[in-house]
Parts: sequence; C-alpha cells; structure tokens
Amino acid sequence: MMAMSGEGLRAAEEKMRGAGQPEAAILAFRRAYERLEGGESGIISSDALEPVPDVPALGQLPPADPDQALAEVVVIKLNGGLATTMGLRGPKSLVQAKDGKTFLDIIVGQTLTLRRRYGIRLPLLLMNSQATQADTEAALARYPELGAGLEVSFLQSMIPKLESESLAPVSWPQAPELEWCPPGHGDVYGALHRSGALDRLLDEGFRYAMISNIDNLGAWVQPEIAAHLADRRIPYLMEAVQGTESDRKGGHLAGRRSDGQLILREIAQTAPQDEESFRDYRRWRYYNTNSLWVDLHVLAETMSASGGVLDLPVIVNRKTVDPRDPTSSSVIQLESAMGAAIQSFPGAQLLCVPRSRFVPVKTTNDLLVLRSDVYRLTDEMVVQPVPEREGQLPFVELDKRFYRVLEEFEAHFPGGAPSLRQANRLVVDGDVRFGAGVVIRGSVHIQTDEPLAIEDGAVLTG
Repeated sequence: MMAMSGEGLRAAEEKMRGAGQPEAAILAFRRAYERLEGGESGIISSDALEPVPDVPALGQLPPADPDQALAEVVVIKLNGGLATTMGLRGPKSLVQAKDGKTFLDIIVGQTLTLRRRYGIRLPLLLMNSQATQADTEAALARYPELGAGLEVSFLQSMIPKLESESLAPVSWPQAPELEWCPPGHGDVYGALHRSGALDRLLDEGFRYAMISNIDNLGAWVQPEIAAHLADRRIPYLMEAVQGTESDRKGGHLAGRRSDGQLILREIAQTAPQDEESFRDYRRWRYYNTNSLWVDLHVLAETMSASGGVLDLPVIVNRKTVDPRDPTSSSVIQLESAMGAAIQSFPGAQLLCVPRSRFVPVKTTNDLLVLRSDVYRLTDEMVVQPVPEREGQLPFVELDKRFYRVLEEFEAHFPGGAPSLRQANRLVVDGDVRFGAGVVIRGSVHIQTDEPLAIEDGAVLTG
C-alpha cells in the first residue's frame, strides 16, 4: 500500500532536515518522490527509441596547446561510492588499482603532473558522500599541495531509503547508516551549485569542468577535448564509446522517436521484456562513459533558472536495506544519472572516444583486467592499454560465489593477476586459486566442482 496523503514524503523530508540536509536537496528529493508516487517508473521502452547515428571522434580533433586549452579547466571526480559491489564498506577510491597505487593516488598523480608540466592551476574537486568524506580526507593528507588555493571537496546529499510498499523512510536500528543512500551521481549539478563551489570556480575564472567517476582511470583531461568545447562553444559534451560485449549492462545513448531528443537509458530504466534488446550492443552503438564536459557559465544559468534543481529522469532502484544481506527489508532508492542531463542542455553533443579513455571498475572482473599486464601506468600517471590491446580488451567473468567479494578475490590471486595480454576470454566457474605468473592465452574456460589450484607459471590456452 502506498503512503497516504503524503505521509511518507513528510516523514522523509523531516528525516532529511534532522540530518542537516540543505533545502535544495530536500526539494530535489521531493520532486523525485512525487514522480514515483504519481506512477513514474523511469522505464523507457526500446520501441520508443532509435539508435544514434555516427558522431565525431576524438581522433578527428585538431591538436591543442595544453597550457592554453586547460587554463580554465577544473577536474571533478565522483567519489561518493563505497565498494559495496565488491563486498566492502569503504571508499572505492582507496582500493588498490594498479602497481600498488589506489584510484585516488593515481588521480592525484595525474593532476599534479599536468600542473607541473604545463604551468596550469587545474583544480581537482572530489564530490564525496557522508560515507567517504572522512576516509578520503585522511588519505589526502599525504598531498598538502593539492588544494591550489581552492577547496578539494564538496558533499553530495543523502536521502532516505524507502520501504517498498509504504514509501515511508525505512528503519534499520541495527545499522542506522544503512537507512540512507546517495541520490545517484545526477546530484553532482545540484551539489556543486548549493555548496557554493560553482560560484567560487566562476569567480576564480574557470570556465569548463570535466566530470567523471573516480574509478575510471582512463578519464584524464585531454587538451584536444577542452579546446573543442571552447572552439565550438559546446555547453555540454558526453564522451561515448562504441559498445562491446562488456558494455551490455551499461547506459547507452539513443534518440527518442517522438522528437529526436538524445537521451540516456540505464539498465534500471529497462523493462524485463526489453532486457535482451538492452544488451544488444551492436544496435545501441554508443555507450555513456560517465565522462562529461560542462560549460560552467551555462550550468550556472541553467541551475538558477531551475531553482537549483535539475529535473532528471528518476531511476527507481529496488534493493535490500543491507546490500550484503539479501534477506533484509526490501527498499526503493530514488536515483538519477548525471548523463541524463544531456537532455537539459540545448546544443549538447557526443564525442566518440577510444576504449583507452574508458576503464571503469565496477566488479572484480574489471579489477582483474586493470591489474593485469593488459594495462600500464605511464610516467604521467595515466592508465593505458598496452599498444597491442588498444581497442580489444579481454572478456573476464569470474564465478560470483568465490570472486565477488574483494577479500575473497585477493585470496584467489595471491601472486597477483595472471597475464591477460594474449587472452581473448577468461571464464571461471568454480573455486580456482591462481598461482603467480600464470599466463592466459586465447579463450579459456575453467570449470570445476572441487577447489582447484593453478600452479605458478602455468600457461593456459583455449
């Protein structure tokens, strides 16, 4: 039964005020809640969409002078996520990513290297959540030079998880922190505005922001893209990649048949009967990388005109209140995707980028590829595929029973990731422990009903 007479909404708003959430964040939540209560599911039918035609490619852009192109650029990284998908409750940015360095270490290293090389200010701002703020600040203490005269973080809001039936805020006394969730990375625009960070950046003379996930180590501020925005006066640009098998569950771009508007569709916005279509990466050719470039002047005007709230499509995410306990109470999380704002900026454009700019780590499958010899960490602290694997990464699928949780994953690869430089596929079904220096060649499928140990130095071929 739905909450009657707005009781659930009132209770949620009171809970947010009690937790010190700003009124603009409460307004954004209210609008999402009212759309949910009004029956909006966020579902987008495949029949209502058509594929996006060809778009410009990064390789077609002319060279740019870095010190000029990046002079008015700021980097914003989304750092609100915990590694819950991998069974952790700490910031994903503090997980070791490559060569013993965390995601945060690498992002900071990129920023400081570009500053020194080109004599630019290049602020780095992290959008933290309540769950990541303290641990991240402690980790950043190692980099006192990072601030460059500006704050290095701002907070996203937090909203109550809702009981699936009543839509009232869920109560979970044994772990009250689990009663809350972030409202999705679509909150970045509102959080930047209400925190005052947007105004401060404009006052300091910055014009463009590159926004990306902190777990995508390929997303660095390439000067050619910044110059492209300035030359073409593009208000909003989304980096997109051509889809592969690994992108089947990613958000893809499509044209709305009714008016031709470019939109983003996520898996949570897909009806069960459309899931097969959603996974057709050959049809939906362009996939969102969650790397966006925004004209800060246009963003400020857009936020002011909308009362500080962008009405992005609501994503109704159904989960359990404790992500680690599938038997805990069923809840709804109201979220929004920052890429969905593409429909809020007239003149927004796409740019097709190579896979080297899209290295997301959502699961331990992705982490294994990142840690392997398929990728290298350059002196500039940029993570890139080795030349022979550019545009053709191996497909990895590890048995969730034994590899989903990070500590179990680490225990199964005590000697480090196997060599995947010559691999096409690695699929593991069962409890398999890999020794040091294992080499995978071609397509390898390991299936076992009993625990299996792969000896040091073994070469496995399809």
